[in-house]
Amino acid sequence: MDIYDFKIKAPDGSEVPLSTYKGQVLLIVNTATGCGFTPQYDELQDLYELHQKDGLEILDFPCNQFGEQAPGSDEEIHSFCTGRYGITFPQFAKIDVNGENASPLYQYLTEHTTFAGFSGPMGLILKPIVKKMDKDYKNNGKIKWNFTKFLIDRGGKIAARFEPTESLDKVKTKVEEVL
Repeated sequence: MDIYDFKIKAPDGSEVPLSTYKGQVLLIVNTATGCGFTPQYDELQDLYELHQKDGLEILDFPCNQFGEQAPGSDEEIHSFCTGRYGITFPQFAKIDVNGENASPLYQYLTEHTTFAGFSGPMGLILKPIVKKMDKDYKNNGKIKWNFTKFLIDRGGKIAARFEPTESLDKVKTKVEEVL
């Protein structure tokens, strides 16, 4: 099984095979509209505009599992993201990324990666919050918070995992290497 075997749900309920994106570089992100990391939408959109022509697709998966920071329907979330941040990359139906109802795509991503560690001032804020939810958080691949990113190369292999505290400059550098 590889990344292209999964189907993901569009906001209208239709299924989209990930094989649709075969041969492209993917940045898969679980997002939230009311999170301290939500302004990353601006940088993600900038990255998308810069490299979509080179084969980059950013796949956005809203998730309400962390502090209930993605309330609202898929339509409300999409309206917020396009209106406030002008996103043009694909946004999919709200999903769970951890637990028994976790999306099979995210089960795959978290089973094949490990936690990359928090960095910077936001990492200091996030660490005690995450530790309360998962005492063993450093030793498993579960998603820790909103805006965790997975970079997938053109062959469908996971090239990198970025925690939400990682600078978008580092993400951009790695995306450019993989492109």
